[in-house]
Amino acid sequence: MKSLMLDMEKVEAADAVFRQLEQTAAFIMSENILMYHSLPDELSTHSFLRKWAGKKHFFLPRVNGVNLEILPYEESRLELGAFHIEEPSGQDTIDVEHIEMIVVPAIAYDRRGNRLGRGKGFYDRLLGDSKAIKVGVGYEFQLVDEVPVEAHDVSMDMVISPSGCIVIKKR
Repeated sequence: MKSLMLDMEKVEAADAVFRQLEQTAAFIMSENILMYHSLPDELSTHSFLRKWAGKKHFFLPRVNGVNLEILPYEESRLELGAFHIEEPSGQDTIDVEHIEMIVVPAIAYDRRGNRLGRGKGFYDRLLGDSKAIKVGVGYEFQLVDEVPVEAHDVSMDMVISPSGCIVIKKR
């Protein structure tokens, strides 16, 4: 994998990915969207969250034991949580059934929509309970030929990289 990207390349990649997401029917039709608050090594979601806050209802995950809770995104309510990830504070959690789209981070994706996460299974547990459209986003180098798949892994409905959007046809 490519190890170093310039800050400008990271910004351009994120802009390209989220421009494509904005044009999908799934995004246009979704009101309640679970995003992630990106870490420095992930495709940045920060400017996208700020751009659409108030137009869409964004939610962020918060680690609670082995599961993820879902809380409304408000920049002023973020605090450092588990794994040094900024997470929403408060008690106003909602059930995943109210979420129409989930934008998911990963270490890598393949062209069949499989995702390699950080190995703790947080997202797989959450995604397994959801009927939401699952969108993987990442840099070009994160799109690989194949990722290892286990029985509990949940695949994406689409994967977006700077070079394009792959819509996965489910069998």
